[in-house]
Amino acid sequence: MGATEGAATARRGSIAAGRYDPRRLDRNFSLLMVALLWLEILMGFVPEIIGRFQAHSQAFPAVVYFHGIVFAGWLCLLTAQVALIRFRRAEFHRELGMAGTALYGAMIVLGVVTSVVVDDHFFGKVPRDPSFLSVQLADMVNFAMLGGAAIALRKSSDAHKRLMILATICIANVGFSRWWGNGLERLLGDGYWGSWSQLYLGDFLLIAILGACDLLSRRRLHPAYILGAAWALGLEFVAIWLYVSPWWKPMATVLIGR
Repeated sequence: MGATEGAATARRGSIAAGRYDPRRLDRNFSLLMVALLWLEILMGFVPEIIGRFQAHSQAFPAVVYFHGIVFAGWLCLLTAQVALIRFRRAEFHRELGMAGTALYGAMIVLGVVTSVVVDDHFFGKVPRDPSFLSVQLADMVNFAMLGGAAIALRKSSDAHKRLMILATICIANVGFSRWWGNGLERLLGDGYWGSWSQLYLGDFLLIAILGACDLLSRRRLHPAYILGAAWALGLEFVAIWLYVSPWWKPMATVLIGR
């Protein structure tokens, strides 16, 4: 018996004995990633919502509330889909997924519209900066591309799952940035790496955790994870390059209609 056959036999024996089941570990890690995404959003937004309510702050444009409802719906959908797979209800997962494609499209449209409307509404008011449009657009492009790839590869469950989680990570970064952004700016400044840390350090950490889950459950990184993570992080680096580039601000001002 060769070394490869011996390792495969040992793994099958471990699974049979209940000691090692990569599929089970993979499903558990997916639930962990969803829990971390919920933590990020709640940690970033709940304190602000409470603060704005107590201070009777100026209301946001109506599209912001629609976007918030749809975004919460997306997180609920992702949670339900991961739970259905965890508890071996793949048939319901597929049926719900078909309906979820409409929500995916609504997320893209509302994400772009909300970015432009909010930037225009708060134009010239601290701390809004037209340059931030590069970050908003990069996040939506990441979500659109990774989510679209996940839908296209839905018959490959391993690739589908990783790409969908990566897509959601890319639009949830605002949670961590609201939590630690001011502290990181004081520590690192507002240059390239300071801005990247404020806006995307949370993404980097969650993507790294997803990779660690791969290594623990599969003993290797899935190709979909490698390509998806490289795309997401690469586009985020480009977004910050635009954000800190002096020539981008007047261009972004034109794009938001000013």
